[in-house]
Amino acid sequence: MCRQMFRGRNMALIVKKFGGSSVATTEKIMNVAKRVLSEKQPGDQIVMVVSAMGDTTDDLITLANGITKDPYQYAREMDMLLTTGEQVSIALLAMAFKSLGQPAISLTGPMAGMRTDSVHTKGRIKDIQPKRVHEELDKGNIVVVAGFQGSDEIGDLVTLGRGGSDTSAVALAGALKADSCEIYTDVDGVYSADPRIVKNARKMKEITYYEMLEMARLGAGVMQPRSVEMGKYFNIPIHVRSTFTNKPGTIIREDYTMEDKDFVIRGVAHDEKVAKIAVLGIPNTPGIAHEIFSALAEANIDVDMIVQSIRNIEKNVTDMVFTVATDDLAQAKKVVDKVADKLNAIAVLIEEDVAKVSIVGAGMLGNPGIAARMFGALSKAEINIDIISTSEISISCLVKGSQLKDAVNAIHDEFFPAKA
Repeated sequence: MCRQMFRGRNMALIVKKFGGSSVATTEKIMNVAKRVLSEKQPGDQIVMVVSAMGDTTDDLITLANGITKDPYQYAREMDMLLTTGEQVSIALLAMAFKSLGQPAISLTGPMAGMRTDSVHTKGRIKDIQPKRVHEELDKGNIVVVAGFQGSDEIGDLVTLGRGGSDTSAVALAGALKADSCEIYTDVDGVYSADPRIVKNARKMKEITYYEMLEMARLGAGVMQPRSVEMGKYFNIPIHVRSTFTNKPGTIIREDYTMEDKDFVIRGVAHDEKVAKIAVLGIPNTPGIAHEIFSALAEANIDVDMIVQSIRNIEKNVTDMVFTVATDDLAQAKKVVDKVADKLNAIAVLIEEDVAKVSIVGAGMLGNPGIAARMFGALSKAEINIDIISTSEISISCLVKGSQLKDAVNAIHDEFFPAKA
């Protein structure tokens, strides 16, 4: 580890990530700088990773929509546009530190050594060479790094997709061999459900990488899957905390050290940024699924829940139904329409009023009846299930988007009954 003794105390190398809501205004940026300095101990080395201010990314996307209805077809130019958001916030935060008497320097992702593949708007980190970061830390600077971005082998800017700043922070912490990585957000830890939807959601003291990865994959917005993967890969403890309080948050680590295990289910996750695509009336012959999903894979479109059902046994015709992220829907529709024409499909239907609700917990292994309880809770709430998918530690249901809040609350009440 990077700890050294400093006047009888361990000094530490700490990576702190602050999201867009934490740096939404210049006042909030100053507050972040003051908080970090108030918590900084003599000898500590601090690396900050920050997102774009507030709704800046959404505003930039709106600008692009003013030029073309489908700006993501120009993925490289979208990356050139979107990376400007973080450059504003890192410069302002570095200025804030300097105005408070603390030496600081801002670095873009590429300047910090973040190297990616060339998949624009959905890049993956291939390597990190944080030589410049170490040099600046040794000069006594707090280093403020732009999250969400890196550059490919020819120097083009590439963004890391949804939750990319978290991924940047955890990956950088791993490359620096940091003592810890702190993720500051607008909630004070990881809850059994989104506390904005479920009033009696319970905050966890800790959760394993395995369970957090599944919750993140299924829509728990507090962390993104790739950042949890990075934490597990580097075995870096991730501390999820609130920007607005000093209360302890949730530690994401390899194994539990203290948390009681009263509940078989660890959490209820949801994802409303999904859409359903149904390809109707295609031949029920070998290779059809490959035809559809290989075309989507070539377009870098992730497919989630999949159901194939027989439409007509006599004619050997089937329907293929699956979900994609809302952000990918326009591109997915183009790809699927082309394949559907080739397969002489009857129709391609799109449904956007859908949402996914899931339960997660390693405790469900060897505990029969968990699925029945989940389905029963939805039934009592008069919520129909469209698609079901499962993994070793999760069960997911696709429901009407308009019924999402009711679905989350019904399931949470079943597995986390209110305390008497």
